[in-house]
Amino acid sequence: MKLVFTKSFVHDYRRLPQRIQEAADKQLELLSADQNHPSLNIKKMNDPMEIWEGRVTRGYRFTFQIEGELYLLRRLGTHDILRAP
Repeated sequence: MKLVFTKSFVHDYRRLPQRIQEAADKQLELLSADQNHPSLNIKKMNDPMEIWEGRVTRGYRFTFQIEGELYLLRRLGTHDILRAP
């Protein structure tokens, strides 16, 4: 699968501390290789837009949509981003 980064995802990423950026990089590599990797803790959100969430660290998450062979990465940050995925 190919990762596609939205402007909001890139904006969120740039605002994160370096250690969280590095953790996000690692998790996104796992996502592109194996969506079912246990450390990602992928689950579908209760959202009509078919948005999924994945784990970066204990306190940070990312959201995405699946469009064919693409993962459209939407947001990245603390649990607060899950209110507006």
